[in-house]
Amino acid sequence: MKFRILAVVFSILVASCASKKDILYLQDADVNNSLSIGYQDTKIQPNDILKITVESLVPEAAVPYNRGGASANGNVNSVEIMKLEGYLVNNQGFINFPILGDISVVNLTIAEVQEKIKQQLISEGHLNNPTVIARLLNAKITILGEVNAPGTYTFTEQNITILQALGYAGDLTINGKRNDIIITRDVDGIRKISHIDLTSTDFMNSEYYYVKPNDNIIVNQNDPKVKSAGFVGDLGAVLTLVSLGLSITILLTR
Repeated sequence: MKFRILAVVFSILVASCASKKDILYLQDADVNNSLSIGYQDTKIQPNDILKITVESLVPEAAVPYNRGGASANGNVNSVEIMKLEGYLVNNQGFINFPILGDISVVNLTIAEVQEKIKQQLISEGHLNNPTVIARLLNAKITILGEVNAPGTYTFTEQNITILQALGYAGDLTINGKRNDIIITRDVDGIRKISHIDLTSTDFMNSEYYYVKPNDNIIVNQNDPKVKSAGFVGDLGAVLTLVSLGLSITILLTR
């Protein structure tokens, strides 16, 4: 009887443990340590908010082409205020730009938006050799599941990796399933779902290495956590039950 109980205890402990291959990131990093980097420019989508600043050799000449008061002059740095004064891309993919009117920006990169507005200012005789600076203000990602700080995070960088994104959420917990991170992404009206294995470097060559605005990242519980949730809450509870069982067995067999 005692041996049966010990066997049960051993089985529970084994089932509750995760091996190194389930926990360590980039386990083949030494083999694939010279991967080329393929940056991916973000494409503008409906409901994006852009900050666009026009500069000229004659500052006064560029004033009519800039929206906003204090923030346009660089006196206010609040991103939230800049969003209110920014250019909202409507459902048809247009922004309404001062003097120039409606401009289609959907599916353009930030660099392409800058060049398009610059060329329009020049070709229509508004300004000579202006400088146009654009920025996406409301890029955000949502991270859920077995991370230390799930939530929605905004970023202003042109490119951030999935590892940086998970860093915003405080990294995965020890119970996070590292070999099956789920990413959902809307591309041209189609929802795509991909699975990423963080224990291998293969994902660094995929289109999901860099996250895109409005991506959803889901970290499910690993198998030991799921198994423990189906039986008892934690290892301490298991040991308590086993200790009680052993005590009862000893009393009954005396």
